[in-house]
Amino acid sequence: MLGLPLTFTVPLVLTALAALPAIWLLLRITPPQPKRVDFPPLKILADLRPEQETPARTPWWLLLMRLLLAAFLILAAAGPIWNPLAEDNNRAPLLIVLDNGLAAAHDWRDRMNLASERIEAAGRDGRTVALIATAEQPAAIEPSDPGSTLERLRSLKPQPHLQDRAAHLESVRRFLDATPDAQIVWISDGVAGVDGQGFIDGLARMADGRRITVLKSERASTLAVAGVENASGRLNARVVRAEPNGRDSGTLRALDLKNLPLADMRFTFDANATETTVAFDLPTEIRNAIARIEILGESSAGAVNLLDERGKRRRVGLVFGGTADQTQPLLSPLYYIERALSPYSEIRMGRGGVADAVNQLIEEQVSILVLADVGGLDRETLGKVAAFVEQGGLLLRFAGSRLAAGNDELVPVRLRRGGRSLGGSLSWDTPKTFAPFTRESPFFGLKVPEEIGIRRQILAEPDGDLPSRTWASLADGTPIVTADKRGDGLVVLFHVTADTTWSNLPLSGLFVDMLRRITALAGAPSDVNAEARNAENETVAPRLTLDGYGVFTTPAANARAVARNYNERATGEHPPGFYGPVDSSLAVNALLPDDKLALLNIAPLNARIAPLAGAQTIDLRMPLFMLALILLLADTLASLWLGGHLANLSGRLRKAGAAASILLASMMLFTSAFDVRAQDLGPRRFDESASPALVTRLAYVITGDTGVDEASRAGLLGLTQVLSQRTALTPGDPIGIDPSRDEVAFYPLIYWPIVATRPVPSEAAIRKLDAFMKGGGTVIFDTRDAFNNRPDGAVSAEGQYLRRMLATLDIPELEPVPTDHVLTKTFYILDSFPGRYATGQTWVEALPPQAEGEENRPARSGDSVSPIIITSNDLAAAWAVGARGEYLFPVVGSDQRQREMAYRSGINIVMYSLTGNYKADQVHVPALLERLGQ
Repeated sequence: MLGLPLTFTVPLVLTALAALPAIWLLLRITPPQPKRVDFPPLKILADLRPEQETPARTPWWLLLMRLLLAAFLILAAAGPIWNPLAEDNNRAPLLIVLDNGLAAAHDWRDRMNLASERIEAAGRDGRTVALIATAEQPAAIEPSDPGSTLERLRSLKPQPHLQDRAAHLESVRRFLDATPDAQIVWISDGVAGVDGQGFIDGLARMADGRRITVLKSERASTLAVAGVENASGRLNARVVRAEPNGRDSGTLRALDLKNLPLADMRFTFDANATETTVAFDLPTEIRNAIARIEILGESSAGAVNLLDERGKRRRVGLVFGGTADQTQPLLSPLYYIERALSPYSEIRMGRGGVADAVNQLIEEQVSILVLADVGGLDRETLGKVAAFVEQGGLLLRFAGSRLAAGNDELVPVRLRRGGRSLGGSLSWDTPKTFAPFTRESPFFGLKVPEEIGIRRQILAEPDGDLPSRTWASLADGTPIVTADKRGDGLVVLFHVTADTTWSNLPLSGLFVDMLRRITALAGAPSDVNAEARNAENETVAPRLTLDGYGVFTTPAANARAVARNYNERATGEHPPGFYGPVDSSLAVNALLPDDKLALLNIAPLNARIAPLAGAQTIDLRMPLFMLALILLLADTLASLWLGGHLANLSGRLRKAGAAASILLASMMLFTSAFDVRAQDLGPRRFDESASPALVTRLAYVITGDTGVDEASRAGLLGLTQVLSQRTALTPGDPIGIDPSRDEVAFYPLIYWPIVATRPVPSEAAIRKLDAFMKGGGTVIFDTRDAFNNRPDGAVSAEGQYLRRMLATLDIPELEPVPTDHVLTKTFYILDSFPGRYATGQTWVEALPPQAEGEENRPARSGDSVSPIIITSNDLAAAWAVGARGEYLFPVVGSDQRQREMAYRSGINIVMYSLTGNYKADQVHVPALLERLGQ
């Protein structure tokens, strides 16, 4: 159906509509079903006079309903499709311009679906289609059949860089010249590329009244990360958007090189703001480990910012060999160094003398050690600094009177002692300035200000290696900055002071730039080599690159290497990612630190703008079938009503409704009674299962022996009361458990009295007990047989029972509680653990053996707690109290304070199981105090 948005997949079925007049005639002459009349014996005469006459013909409204029903069924069978994409001139070629830059990745699926629909619609109209992707390399535009275009469309992916739309203008112009009647559909992301408005301006000039349709979202929804700065004390990341788009908040995640998350931080845009700054307040070590910042949920290369060695914040230690008053900072060389490095590094000041300051900074693990006018070092300090450099540290030294008079080997070149003066009233020469930096220097590319003047310097002795070690020199060729590789580290020397006494270099921006480049070399000593320092000539190949969705992948075949000093945004040939080896990678990002996402101005095109998720083809078969079904139900009800069956049906429904009401009332009563019973059971079930997870409780094992179980309950209840009175712990009432059925993970401590006459616990209970002890729980096994111990050492029945029960458990090596064990000091200082009896032994997990040379074995069990405690002193009987607080069992022993000591033993055991071995660290107090005193 040319020119209409409605099409049919099976148009031949529409011929059945010609049968509607015949259906109308047939329905018109067919009367409704006659009314059925009952024939009861007593109402013959009354029922023979109907109150309403039966019509002879079908009513007009019923006839119309049935005709519509037939028409809907015929239309549905014809497969109608609403295609709003049909154009008035649907034979003209179609040019689809598809944005596939980084701003299109966020809703790429919607763009692909829309482009597919446009191409399929053109295929139904018999049109040719051409497709260009704005983030791809420009190429000639050739129209082809829709099938081939769909295949090319499916091969497209969002690219991880901003597109250059203007690069395609020449191809578009040639295509429009060859096909003047072509129509243009631009599926736009709404964000300006590297060409800004260039593409729109050029397309507007070529349009010449041609119809252009722009499909775009109502708001540009892209979010991106543009620039990350590792500032002092925190890492700042800029999140940008093209316009306020309703996405006013989100989360930034920081990850390391192994893609492990290090920190998450929420961000929020102010009203009508298009950028915001997110600060990660993290220690320097963690900030230096960050290799990737990304916006969670934003699948785009623009939402990812990679960090390399240049983004790391080095820890720099400063030591000054002079005695200048630090309250007057302008007199100290460290003032200029600190001001120059603080924006890019973490500064640590050495305190005390030179040796103390150097030792302090090396212990603080600085990456760069700066010595300003430090002369000779003592042998021990010199060895530490040399080892620091050999292990990869960077030593940066500045000249001065002390270094000129000193004599050590921690300099890159041999120095001529005594210095050289330039300028002044008695001078034979004028102050010298810097010569241009050579390509082999890491300072290459820096501009030397004309006002730089050097009045004094330390000269280097002539040497064959001197040129290769010179990073900067004066106009007369004398070195002013030299460097040498030592082991894995670097030694760099400025042949002038760090203050203004010898030169005005510290007052210039060049000083800052030079120190920043030197700082970047910390940890990358290979860059000292001449070839490596030539950042313009050295190239690094891509190692890992980002695809359009911001996911790391192997570099594409067309990805090319970049120069070592590359600092531009990513392109098609240089995709974002890491370039070069792992230890000195170069990060290339999709956006530069100062980039912003600009909004495109479509107005110059005078185009028709439609929403991105706009018109779609709609299959009308289901709605038509639903309408036919509704009419069929209405026709059925009308027929019942005309035949008189509806009245009889309503009477039956009323009778059924009464029965249903009675049934519903009965069910409600039954449910109410069930709820009452459930409420009665509810609190008890909650106390037995959920309560231990909310309140700390002690547990005892139910053995099945009524007397023993009651003694265990009373004993733990007495211990619980004492704990509440004497400690900060307020436990709940003790609970009896069956390990084979109940969950034991809620309890920190389980008391298990051994009853030899009871069956051995099941294998399931033993396994659960094993898991409980390995998970950090403690079990007290009490054989309660200390009073019955035989002089000959024979094992009692309870002991044999315990051995059988523990035979399959992974029990650690046990030993009697040592006098220095932490269990003896967790709350009270104890030397034994009595219960009802005081003669039994208490066993715990064995401590590590005593090391050679140790006078006393310390409590060295680490942070773990002994999972098992075995005693025979019947602890629960000593703790047991009755309802009035009376003691239920007498203690057996000569000590009048035995019951008190039993309570103290219980308190120590509970505190030990809850707090671990924290008091074991008390043995280290003397060493800690001695260290602090140093």
